[in-house]
Amino acid sequence: MASLDSGGDDGHKKGPGVKKAKKMSTRVDMTPMVDLGFLLITFFIFTTTMAQPTAMNLFMPKDVDKPDDQNKVKETGAFTILLGKSDQVYFYEGMDPTKLQASNFKLIREEIMKKKQNTNPEDLVVIIKPSEDATYKNTVDILDEMTINEIKRYAMVDITEDEFKLVKLTEAANGIK
Repeated sequence: MASLDSGGDDGHKKGPGVKKAKKMSTRVDMTPMVDLGFLLITFFIFTTTMAQPTAMNLFMPKDVDKPDDQNKVKETGAFTILLGKSDQVYFYEGMDPTKLQASNFKLIREEIMKKKQNTNPEDLVVIIKPSEDATYKNTVDILDEMTINEIKRYAMVDITEDEFKLVKLTEAANGIK
């Protein structure tokens, strides 16, 4: 039990024949105040709204009997985006990386929308391949484009050596260092 003692009579008189009134000890019990403090702290902790975690929706592929058929993509529905340095974006349709085209983040949305309009929604798959020169910001920006354009099926995979060489040759031809 916590208490505050303000002292009391020390038994000393102030002069000859002067009687001083005897002081009673004042005692304040601090226990109820401490209990109230902890009750208030507990109340505010339980009633405070905690920060809600933000998460991205993740669509997982359905299980199939043959594992080889699970990740098959129709060539007409494939749209591959390669991320390079200096905010450059490269893309090609289908499975032929030699048809690589250069773009930037201002124009890639239009290309995604064109592909979305010209392709059956069940066949459309966007494949995102950041190179080692791509920045984290560019990767997040392209994922934001997927959300903005409501692309339901997309995958982020490693860039192949041939694609990386094509990106380097295109960057060299365009004077990007």
